[in-house]
Amino acid sequence: MARLWFCLFTFAFSMKKIAMIPARYAATRFPAKLMQVLGNKTVIRHTYDNTVATGLFDEVVVVTDSEIIFSEITSHGGKARMSIKEHESGSDRIAEAIADMDLDIVLNVQGDEPFVQKEPLEKLLKVFDDETVQVASLMQVLKEAQYIADPNYVKVAVDKNMNALMFSRSPIPYHRDKNVTPVYYEHVGVYAFRKQALLNFSSWPMTPLEAAEKIECLRYLENGIPLKMVVTEYMGIEIDTPEDLQRAAKLLTSPQPGSYRDSPGGEGV
Repeated sequence: MARLWFCLFTFAFSMKKIAMIPARYAATRFPAKLMQVLGNKTVIRHTYDNTVATGLFDEVVVVTDSEIIFSEITSHGGKARMSIKEHESGSDRIAEAIADMDLDIVLNVQGDEPFVQKEPLEKLLKVFDDETVQVASLMQVLKEAQYIADPNYVKVAVDKNMNALMFSRSPIPYHRDKNVTPVYYEHVGVYAFRKQALLNFSSWPMTPLEAAEKIECLRYLENGIPLKMVVTEYMGIEIDTPEDLQRAAKLLTSPQPGSYRDSPGGEGV
């Protein structure tokens, strides 16, 4: 038994883990948001540097469609790759980039999440000690009624084993019985994949629910792939608007940056 645990520990420790940061220059709500200056550097550099600082990854790479972003990262000593094709989602963009890379686990960090923290990512990676887990993502409890009803906040319902049952921009579950107090979870758009699971995702066409909701992880559920969810108190600001950038600037000088919670978790490229 001791030998078995040793082998499992050695396998988990030896898995090669990389973080990929999909970074698209154009953005519908806030063009060039990743190149906006936050404090003393750009948003994308904050995201990159803070991901490296977690110490969890063998490699951290920005994958982008923009020579401007590519230059911003590489000119400051970081690693970046240019996308070859146009992509519908960040996961598709990453799948193209990792096709020829030697790795076991890849974690997708949104480029517009400058306050990346170690603890949530560490918890997410830990679930891959279970060899049956192919895909995992983060979620957090959502309590405010206005956010539960807000379609910008993606909700997720899970089974008793913490596998996702459904993702939706609508409130799930529907609160019909007022004598019951349901728990609502917000999906935080940070994913981790085994390499082959991500390559499979990219090879599948967009699915009906994915197209209707504009939530890329529904492609996994519609193809029968379980998606393990990890609860976290993930605190941060996704930079989607100029107002988010202003709030992030205030957070940057806060003595307790982990205490701030604002914008909805992302699903974009």
